[in-house]
Amino acid sequence: MAGRTQFTGKLGFVMAAAGSAVGLGNIWRFPYLAAQNGGGLFVLVYVLLLFTFGFTLLTAEVALGRRTKLSPIEAYKSLDSRFGFIGLIAASVSLFILPYYSLIGGWIIKYFVAFAAGNHAETAGNAYFTNFISSNYEPIIYQSLFVLATAAIILRGVKDGIEKACIVLMPALIVLIVVVSIYSLSLPGAWGGVYYYLVPDFSKFSINTVLAAMGQMFYSLSLAGGVMITYGSYLKKESDIVSSVIQIGGFDSTIAVLAGFMIVPAVYAFSAGDPNALNAGPSLIFVTLPKIFDAMGMTMAIGSIFFLLVFFAAITSSISLMEAVVATVVDKFNIGKKPATIIITAITIVVGMPISLGYGVLDFINVSNMNLLDMFDFATNSVLMPVSALLSTIFIAYKVGVNVLIDEVRLSSPFRAAGFFAFIFKYFVPIFIVIILVSSIIAAF
Repeated sequence: MAGRTQFTGKLGFVMAAAGSAVGLGNIWRFPYLAAQNGGGLFVLVYVLLLFTFGFTLLTAEVALGRRTKLSPIEAYKSLDSRFGFIGLIAASVSLFILPYYSLIGGWIIKYFVAFAAGNHAETAGNAYFTNFISSNYEPIIYQSLFVLATAAIILRGVKDGIEKACIVLMPALIVLIVVVSIYSLSLPGAWGGVYYYLVPDFSKFSINTVLAAMGQMFYSLSLAGGVMITYGSYLKKESDIVSSVIQIGGFDSTIAVLAGFMIVPAVYAFSAGDPNALNAGPSLIFVTLPKIFDAMGMTMAIGSIFFLLVFFAAITSSISLMEAVVATVVDKFNIGKKPATIIITAITIVVGMPISLGYGVLDFINVSNMNLLDMFDFATNSVLMPVSALLSTIFIAYKVGVNVLIDEVRLSSPFRAAGFFAFIFKYFVPIFIVIILVSSIIAAF
């Protein structure tokens, strides 16, 4: 696409892509999974998968984006006009994630405002979170604020919006994580949590450990949602893809591990070493931690900082999701970025409303113990995302040829791992994706 906006350099791309990879899953899901799946053993398995399986898929998507200079649908069509539907599935992943992800983003804003205003005692109440999310109006208002904040950054463009925001937000996120981690580690009994979190427990090793690490790695890197194809399309030809991907993986794994130092020691100390206190999901962030902050003092300062960093993690991911969808609309319908952003913003807010009300007046909608948010999450993360990745891998490996991507990478890098890349991509990646897909569906039902 002639005249396509580009990142100013590799740093901007790495920060933006790392911002996409580092999201809520790194903050609340990774620490829980590590603690429950052998501590340091899980971390080791995660890192190994990240720099093999994850490296391969991430390199492929970035290379595809840079080669075509197009958003997902048009990128696949440019390789073979019959296969644009693969890009459509990828773009739909981001489109469907945006409404419920922004809803949770709105919850984060609510808690940040509450702590900043000194209302921390209320947040520690047993019914505070439930009463808030079951409200018919307040969550929608906060969700809309989160979406509008995301859209405002998107409207400023790649250089002045996405790149500048991520270059500021990612270092700020790391600083805030370090600050909260130091506080967490200073708590009485916290180092017992560190031991529980990081010391490998080989007795807990099983196929489930590998599956948990594989799933976390897959979703954390923003694979199969068109995000990395879109960001790759903004990458200059001279920017080294290999080193960029390695740095993105390094950012992702570092922040995930650091998040554990924030959460696990604090929860461990507060619960007197009860592993059941490390519950996955929103309850850890919105119920357990406010109680801990309230019980241990410095509530206003630490609570505000904590929810600010969670907001940074959430919005850098939402920026990438919205950008992938907006870029697809721009390329597909040949309209300007501003009207495309306005359209996607409106759709996100409107679709987010019934998802929010799924905790309120629409709570009767329930399938296999899943409310509307859970259903959207399952449809995207457990079905559409693996299907998109599987179709993309098979198409490139056995229809187009993996050398198309290798040649693109070699424009800016010697790519000494090309043989390894091709082998993993053709023979291991499809198997891994099928395992993720099947295990996720079985676990849900």
